Amino acid sequence: MTKKRKTLIVRITLLVGTIISLFFVPWILVKAWLLPLPDTLQGQLDEAVEQGFEGVIVYVDQAGKPPQYLASGWHNRETKTVANPHALFKIASISKLYDAVAVTKLVSDGRLSLDKTIADYLPNLVGRIENVDKITLRLLIQHRSGIPNFTDAPNFWSEPTKSYEESLSLILDKPANFEPGEDYEYCNTNYLLLNKIMDDELGYDNFQFIKEEILVPLNLNNTFSSLNDVNLDDVMSGYHVDHPYDLKKDEHGMLATADDLGTFMRALNDGSIFEKGEQEIYASIYEFEHGGWVPGYQSFANYYKDIDAVVVQFYNTTDAKLLNWNLSEIINNRIVKIIRNENP
Repeated sequence: MTKKRKTLIVRITLLVGTIISLFFVPWILVKAWLLPLPDTLQGQLDEAVEQGFEGVIVYVDQAGKPPQYLASGWHNRETKTVANPHALFKIASISKLYDAVAVTKLVSDGRLSLDKTIADYLPNLVGRIENVDKITLRLLIQHRSGIPNFTDAPNFWSEPTKSYEESLSLILDKPANFEPGEDYEYCNTNYLLLNKIMDDELGYDNFQFIKEEILVPLNLNNTFSSLNDVNLDDVMSGYHVDHPYDLKKDEHGMLATADDLGTFMRALNDGSIFEKGEQEIYASIYEFEHGGWVPGYQSFANYYKDIDAVVVQFYNTTDAKLLNWNLSEIINNRIVKIIRNENP
């Protein structure tokens, strides 16, 4: 076979592969990716609503510019209340950033050790969770423990647990997914245990510590641990495709406004939330941006060094196949492109 013929076959194979890939990719994603970029951020938010999101909130904090507060769609679909850029939102797993900062401060104070194990702090779990004598706090924070994820339990999101004990019971006596430190797997059980360890060390709910060490110094007056602490009307409604009801009343942990979260993200990334030596500890154990998902709510908090900008995005519509998650990531990238275009 000649070299020219081989090259032709390779090109045809790649073309066929591309066509097949496009066939299996939902066209709403392809369309969102191919649409001309709007001239403004508001135009992009309005486009996101047209693509199926009930409501969207975006906060942009770029150095040297006033913050931008944007929203489109519904705050509450049933009452036809328009989206409010200052609404409270369930930030889900973004709360892990606050947890990691709290652990960092307790380690810096000598109250916790990254090299001690679960067995050292929670000896009652010996024999109930595999490898607890090998899993250090460092491995828990970094999702390298191998412990099964309790939120992967069948039908978890239709009947979520309401306590530490209920959540823990879903993974007790189950085999590890891998040996500690040998792999990575995102796991909510890791942070369930970290929160328990912090509570035990402090002698009180660790959110009070987070409030004292993070929220108060940064004047974050619109960040809360629970729906019990807020006016429900201030919370953006959440919707799940093919589910008929507003999911706002479901308890899923921390809530914050986009600007409160953005202020925290700025302090996390510029180091101003840390005391001497703490930033180095944090950088060695966890990341500086995050996303979050619970039914009805998906959130993203990122820092872009090249434009010195914090961008927070909230979307109040989810689906079982995570199509909306993929769509929101495309929209996020387009939002950042628009910001960059505004700063040639």
